Amino acid sequence: MNRPQLQKLAQMRFDDAQALLGASRWSAAYYLTGYAVECGLKSCVLKHVHDTGAIFADEDEYLKKLSKCRTHDLELLVSLAGLDKVLGPAIGANPALGAFWAVAKDWEETSRYHEKTEAEAKTLFEAITHNTDGVLTWLRQHW
Repeated sequence: MNRPQLQKLAQMRFDDAQALLGASRWSAAYYLTGYAVECGLKSCVLKHVHDTGAIFADEDEYLKKLSKCRTHDLELLVSLAGLDKVLGPAIGANPALGAFWAVAKDWEETSRYHEKTEAEAKTLFEAITHNTDGVLTWLRQHW
């Protein structure tokens, strides 16, 4: 997949999650909300590779890390995207983003096998979609 496809997929999963919240399908909404973040982060990984030439700059080290890009681990994807260098300062300047990231980073791809409550689904959705401080809002600035 390329960056525009991943960005489109992130938006589609966001839309799906929103529809599922409206239908009181909490577990599926929770899963797709996190999946939207994963897709957004993978778009950021591709941007980082394109913009920095990182695969050539320090071939061995970054390529070893990049081989794990099929992960669902949001914190690892932040690192692969080179966003770990900017996320900390962004959180320092915006504590609300930090609180929302603390919620979003705990999402796991295996959540699709678990029942989630309304509160859990709505909390994660708010964490990624908040108009000014949400995680997906922040990611769009970097993809």
